[in-house]
Amino acid sequence: MERKKIIFGTDGWRGLLDQELNDLNIQRVAQAFAEYIRLKGKNNRVVIGYDNRRNSDVFARLFAEVLRGNRIDVLLSDRIVPTPVVSFTCKHGQCDAGVMITASHNPPQYNGIKFKAANGSPFATEETALVESLIDHSLPSIDDKNIEEIDLMTAYLQHIEKLIDFKAIAASGIRPAIDSMAGAGGSILGDLLNKHGISSKTLHGTPQADFDGRLAEPVERNLQPLKELLHNGEFSLGLATDGDADRLGVMTDSGKWMNVQETILYLAKYYKGQRGVDGPLVKTASVTDRILQLFPGKEVADVQVGFKYVAEAMLEKQAAFGAEESGGFGFKEHLPERDGIFSGLIFLEMLAKSGSTSLDKFIEEKRKQLGHIFYGRVDMENDSPVRHDVLPTLAAQVPESLDNFRVLNTQNYTSSRSLINGLKFRFEGNPRWLLLRVSETEPIVRIYAEGENDDEVQTLLKIGKKLFDN
Repeated sequence: MERKKIIFGTDGWRGLLDQELNDLNIQRVAQAFAEYIRLKGKNNRVVIGYDNRRNSDVFARLFAEVLRGNRIDVLLSDRIVPTPVVSFTCKHGQCDAGVMITASHNPPQYNGIKFKAANGSPFATEETALVESLIDHSLPSIDDKNIEEIDLMTAYLQHIEKLIDFKAIAASGIRPAIDSMAGAGGSILGDLLNKHGISSKTLHGTPQADFDGRLAEPVERNLQPLKELLHNGEFSLGLATDGDADRLGVMTDSGKWMNVQETILYLAKYYKGQRGVDGPLVKTASVTDRILQLFPGKEVADVQVGFKYVAEAMLEKQAAFGAEESGGFGFKEHLPERDGIFSGLIFLEMLAKSGSTSLDKFIEEKRKQLGHIFYGRVDMENDSPVRHDVLPTLAAQVPESLDNFRVLNTQNYTSSRSLINGLKFRFEGNPRWLLLRVSETEPIVRIYAEGENDDEVQTLLKIGKKLFDN
């Protein structure tokens, strides 16, 4: 097999099976990771989990064999597990780090590796860079005889059961429909609810290598089966988890997609306000600024897009809640990391304690209290070599206004190479902003906007496009 250079992204390494993710390359990364643990580790222990993609279990064992060959203790999962189970074991199992074999929501022809820190959060940029720098530093050492497979699920589930008010959910009479998208979430959520006397129905609850022919990303276009089930009127809402069950998507009882921005706003209000969890809030720059209005006297951190930035800020500030636009939520009582299972349970608890058994009616009431959110996003192909110069140029000389929108302030976001790859304009308004991001790995420019009505959002998106057209 050819030795190709392995380059990690913001959340580990993903690539095509066989071509990139193969036995040789897994061993190369594992040896680099072993050397990292020898440099940085304190407990000499690593937890390894895997999802249901082709060869995930094989790669997990290969990784474990290399770590054991380097005399590192390994906790290897005895079954398919969600990524947050690995994060939980890192935090509570005295592990130096965690390894999850998954490509998250990528198509089934991909696989990958996510690294987790001792506190359960994603690896920091500099830690990932160190592992990458150690690839091919030495040949893999292998021990295939001293590996014990263990149950990671029981402790995780016991922890969750202490944090969720299942009695309130059961007493409310709400009934969720669940779509695990044939991913690592399996029947976990449904089984937990059933144990506590809560009726539910799970679709695609058996993990499959091809995710039953769908892309395992819990967004509206991929949730047609859940939408059809909700149309029969038997359920209070729909919950969907992605391929490795660290993200959550929500649908209403009538089968409508719930805007993630509203999901974030309502969860923040419930978890910090009603549950009373201490600490500030963290959100990515692309999340609604209505949170700033909701907690005007509280600190709200606006960070670079990507959950590892949310996690870093959550740990630094001891934040109550952190969220990203793609359906990843972190909770102080649980993990500074995404968990679709736990997020789904918190959402059910929130709905149960609202007194409503219909998510449609719950949203209707919330909109009366908090107003509507008007938000849009455009991903625009742009292969111009000068696209990377647009944001640094704008940041160096901020215009007083963009069209008729007066600029109040801007916020810059930088890449791991300290280059400006994100720029957020806040305008006069309530709320009103424009976020521009340039991908470092793809010829894509991402434009986000929030305004006071849909027409305004579209106008702001056009302004963003024009800045790159020029």
